[in-house]
This record gives sequence, structure tokens and C-alpha cells, in this order.
Amino acid sequence: MTTNTETVTTETDAKEVVLAFVQAINDEDFKTARSLASDDMTFQGVLGARDGGDAYIQDMEKMKLKYAIQKAFVEGDDVCLFYDLTMSGKTIVGCGWYQVQDGKVHSLKVLFDPRPFLEGGK
Repeated sequence: MTTNTETVTTETDAKEVVLAFVQAINDEDFKTARSLASDDMTFQGVLGARDGGDAYIQDMEKMKLKYAIQKAFVEGDDVCLFYDLTMSGKTIVGCGWYQVQDGKVHSLKVLFDPRPFLEGGK
């Protein structure tokens, strides 16, 4: 059985990992972001999926996303962020579910309306 102290430590650690990961992407410090992503990280989004930390970070280098976190929810190694996401001068509301294993982001699933980012989107 997990004690409250262990749960708090796990949740604090998971949140710190995710917040550092997102901050590194915001800062375009992709080396740090990659160090916080597991080699076998999986990503599922509204426009596709990626397998592997390298593939995900390579996409982030091209996309130049900026996150403004509005709220973080944590349960164990699961962290959910609600954020404003800005790319190419357009901002949308999004949500990301991050799962942390062994101190690294292992899985990320995101939800948002991609239409403003697509050509011709309004």
C-alpha cells in the first residue's frame, strides 16, 4: 500500500518533470526537452501520432509551439495540463495528458481544435 507521503512525492515529481518538459519546449531548449522524454515515448494527437522521443522532439523543433499553462491536475504519475497553445501567431485552447515513468515523459495525448492552425482555418 502506498503511503500519503509516497503519493505526494510521486505526484510532485511527475508534475515537476512535465512542467520542466513544457518549459524546455517553450524556451526552445530541445536538448533538455529530449532528456525529459523517454526513448520509447508515444504521442497521440488530433493530426497524428509519433513513436519515440527523438521523433516527438524533432516535430517540436519545427513547430515552434508556445504553451501558456492555465491549470495542472495530477494523479500519481499522470499529469493533465490545460493550456493556451500558440503557433504561427494563432492561439487555441488545448489539453495534454502526460504519463511519467522513471522520471521521464513516457506518453502524451493531446486534444484541441486544429482548424485555426490548418491552412484556410479561421
